Order: sequence, then structure tokens, then C-alpha cells
Amino acid sequence: MSRTATARPAPGRQMPMPPAGAAREAAEPGPPGAAARPPFTMAFQLIVDLASGAAPYAYEALVRGTNGEGAAHVLSGIGGADAAAFDAACRRRAVELAQRLGLPCHLSVNISAEAVGHPAHGLLSTLEAARGLGFPERRLIFEISEHRALGDLRRAKAEIAACRRRGALIAYDDFGAGYNCIAALLEIRPDILKLDMSLIRGIDADVRRRAIMSAIHDVCRRLRIAVIAEGIETRQEMDALRDLGIKLMQGYYFARPAIEHLPVPPGHMASLAAAVA
Repeated sequence: MSRTATARPAPGRQMPMPPAGAAREAAEPGPPGAAARPPFTMAFQLIVDLASGAAPYAYEALVRGTNGEGAAHVLSGIGGADAAAFDAACRRRAVELAQRLGLPCHLSVNISAEAVGHPAHGLLSTLEAARGLGFPERRLIFEISEHRALGDLRRAKAEIAACRRRGALIAYDDFGAGYNCIAALLEIRPDILKLDMSLIRGIDADVRRRAIMSAIHDVCRRLRIAVIAEGIETRQEMDALRDLGIKLMQGYYFARPAIEHLPVPPGHMASLAAAVA
């Protein structure tokens, strides 16, 4: 899910607030002439692997305001020359928090298409930040949003290749809801394809969606691309996707995003594994 996506709290529930004393990114000036960056932090949402009994496969980092504001609110004042720098700052903050929280699996961070290949704020800047913080580079997954085309394709492909040599994985996010889907599979050759929730919603009752999903999964299997289905909200959606062979899933059915902590309290994994059995 893109970092610009706004979480949708259930009726009567509010997003968890940052714990007292938690580290947060304070407001800071951007480049000369740019508006000050708003204070922000990160929430984490679980991605499960049903093939391993619903064990955590990864956590996706999502930008949030320090008072729980959604991504749209945080990003509303970011643009122009400061966008790539803020994009990189979000990724660094995610790595810092993941290291502090002792993340036991992959960390999935979002990167805008414009920032991929950026000489100062691209993929490699986050790998260098991870190395400096002691976070394993091989645990990083970079989610590239499909909503816009890559800028300098030659530079972007070179940077993606450099990331892979250092063990990081490349995911293509929001597949099915954005720009030039098939061309991206050919040009970027991602390690992971994240299927947009628009393809998932109500799939258990929609034979057309199941047919499309089956075809996508078959192509990815032939190309050795892992598939993550996002936006799972019901047991029925999970079962339909599992019947199609999809094992990596993300959504409110499993866990909601939690600000500055991993939303799987002690004992939760056992109950989650039982729920998906």
C-alpha cells in the first residue's frame, strides 16, 4: 500500500497513538525556499505468510502525523523540490524505528516513482542509512508505487540492480490501479507484486475478480515473482485468495497499522494462526 494511502479506522475505533517518550521526527526546514516539513512518525502494518502459519513476513511502514494524523494530512504540505527529500526522510525514520523495535522480519518501505534513481534521495540513500544504523540491508523491501511512471528509467534500473546486489528486494505496489502495469513487469522485473485492494474487495463473491487474480498469479509464478494481496478485510476474501494459491497477505483482517510499534502483541500470533487454519 502506498504511503499516501490513508488508514481507515473501524467505526468507534481510533488508531493507536504514539507511546509516551517515543522518538518522532520534529518539524524541520526543507531546501531553501521550501515550507517547513511537518512533524511525522511511522505506523507499521503486518504482512503475513499463510504458508508459515500466518507468521510475519514483513511489516510495511506508513507515514503518520505525531498526533495520529493520516498520511494525506502529513503529505498535504509537501511538494516540489522537497518531495524527494521528505520521501527519503520517511524511509530513514522507518528504518530507525524498525531497528529500535527489533523487527524480526522484512521491513517494507514506500518510495515514490520520482525518487527512484534520485542521486541524493533514492534507493541507495536508504541502504546507506540502514547500514549506518545496523539494520540488515537484505531485510529491506522497497515498494515502488504504480500511480506514476518512473522518471529516468535508465538511472532507476541501474539503482534497482545495485539494490539487488546488496540483498534488498523490489516490490511493485498498487498493481492494477495505476500506471502501465504490464510494462513495469517487463522493465522493472520486481521481486514482489502487491495487488491493489480494488482487485481484492469482494473477490469471494465475484467470479471475474477470481479469474483475473488467477491469471495474474499464474504469470507471476512463471516469472518467479512473489505476490502479496493487500486490503484483506474478511475471512471470505482470505479463503478465496488462498484457494488461488496466494499465501502472502496484508489487511485489517490480520492487523491494523500501529504507530511506532509492531501490532502483534504476545500470544496474538497463536490466535491468528488458529484463525487462518
